[in-house]
Amino acid sequence: MKKIFAILLVMTILLSACAPSTDEPVSSDSSNPNSTGSNGYAPQDSDSSMIRSEAYIDSSGLLILESYPLQFMLNIKGSLPTPCNALRILVNPPDAENKIYVDVYSVINPDQVCVQVLSPFEVNVSLGSFATGHYILFVNRSQVAEFDA
Repeated sequence: MKKIFAILLVMTILLSACAPSTDEPVSSDSSNPNSTGSNGYAPQDSDSSMIRSEAYIDSSGLLILESYPLQFMLNIKGSLPTPCNALRILVNPPDAENKIYVDVYSVINPDQVCVQVLSPFEVNVSLGSFATGHYILFVNRSQVAEFDA
């Protein structure tokens, strides 16, 4: 009887530690309307107490919205290392050569115990609109697209 109780207690603790955080959505998000390029997955002030980790990207692509001026969105599909990791996406403004660098990663609380299982995600991040010109989009230093605005 004691053995069964101990197993149930351990399972309850493990499952509760792996429950997704309610203040940081990791599931699909198709609406991040913001012409400045900021997003719901932008780095937070509280990230300084977290450990930076990987976000495994399976695919990424550029979406061009039919509007005037043209609006651009980045679609990213991938996985986080655990359900406890929070997705972070930093969209940098175009540099002098019209290159746009996007950093995709995750953060996790170092004191949190979590099951080691991949947690899939798919997000659309608004890049906003750009001045007329030719642009090159990079995600984690890999070229994703070239486009004209």
